[in-house]
Formats: sequence, structure tokens, C-alpha cells
Amino acid sequence: MDTNPVTTASPAAVRADRGAVGTRIDLDDVAKRFRIGDVTVTALEEVNLHVDEAAFVVILGPSGCGKTTLLNLIGALDTPTEGRIRVGGVDITTASRSERFRVRRETVSFVFQSFNLFPGLTALENVEFGTEVAGRRDDGNAASVLEQVGLADRTNHFPHQLSGGEQQRVAIARALATGNPVLLADEPTGELDFHTGVQILELLQAQADGGKTVLVVTHNREISRVADRVIELGSGHIVADGSPLGGRARISELHW
Repeated sequence: MDTNPVTTASPAAVRADRGAVGTRIDLDDVAKRFRIGDVTVTALEEVNLHVDEAAFVVILGPSGCGKTTLLNLIGALDTPTEGRIRVGGVDITTASRSERFRVRRETVSFVFQSFNLFPGLTALENVEFGTEVAGRRDDGNAASVLEQVGLADRTNHFPHQLSGGEQQRVAIARALATGNPVLLADEPTGELDFHTGVQILELLQAQADGGKTVLVVTHNREISRVADRVIELGSGHIVADGSPLGGRARISELHW
């Protein structure tokens, strides 16, 4: 008789059971509209989304479907036209400007598609700046994270001396170095070759395994195969939400 119980728990639930501490994200009936001249453009409509702690979630969809807008709302960079957003129990919909800044400083870290590096700072200084903004001592962490993303020999290079892929890795290192419990990544592998993209996905997955809530925006369906959960957007609406098609894959099984 087999005495070992079969578990059907999700990877996120297993992490939580092991004591991983992350930050829950809740969106209720969220909409975002922009006014362009006499025209109102709806970026998101009736979005209801609840993400547990220590989850690795991919937000999937084509360009213009609202992925980046959703990430900006969760990260307190923008406010919804309608609905309610809570991050770690904090209602950022009605929060003051200082409270929203505190959320961006202490709770969420961004990997921007456009890198947003300071041209006058070296790779190491850009990462160190991220830890300073988050109010944390560096203690050599910046150099360690740059080594993790494969840039140990580029720490003293300025952004203009780095390739697009290397700049993306600096941006990822800066986000990881903050230690914030929520990591939001907008197309983090978009400028990377396959080998480096796999390395970055391994880093992001390790962050979720360590207890962080990780949301990755991508148009690449192959990347979504390694997520705990895939949220698919279409024309500003959630059109699918669940496990990856065909089941969760190992990163080593990916190809694109």
C-alpha cells in the first residue's frame, strides 16, 4: 500500500505551505480609460484578478491588449478609472501620493521594457541606486545580483557601452536587488537571446520560489508554459485565466 499521499496543490500553494511570505494582489471591477481629444479609449474593462502570495504569474497577450496598463496599475504608477486595487492589503486606489510612493518604494519592483537606466551611472551604480530608493543597505548585494545575471565583468560600464540585452539584465538586477516582495516585469526577455532569456526566467522563478509574488508580462506564449498561472488579455478584458495549456513545463523544455 502506498503511504505517500498524492498532492495536487499548485506550486504557489506549496511555496506558501513551506512558509514563503509574499504579498497578495487584488483587483475588483477595475477599468482604465484614457481621453485622447474627443475620443475615449478603454485600455482595461471589468478586470477582476486575485493573485496569491509567492506566485509566478504570466500576463499574456498581443501588443495593445492592456498588459502594460495592468502592470502600471498594480505597481501604483497609475490609478484606475473605476474599481479597487489592493496590494498587500493596502488600497492603492484611494491612497495619497505619499502612500503610493511608499508602495513603490517598499513593496513593488519594476523591470521596465524600456530599461530606464541612468546614462551617467555605471551598471553597478544603477543597481545600487535601486537599493537606495528602496531604503535598503547594499552590503555588496548589487555586485552579487549583477553576477547572477551574467554581468560580473560589466559592472563599471555605462549603459551606452552595453548592448540592449545587457541593459535589460542591468534593469532586472536593479529590480532584484531591492528585495521588495512584488516583482513586476514588462517583457523581461524581449531584448535577450534565448540562452540569456532562459537564465532570466530561472532568476524570476527563483524569486517566486523564495516567496515573492512575480508577475511577468509577455506576448510569448512559450514563456507562459513555466508559470503557475497564465492570465490572458484580449482587448482590455481577461479572456482566460488558469494553468498553462498542456500543463506546467520546466524551463529546460522551452524553445523559441
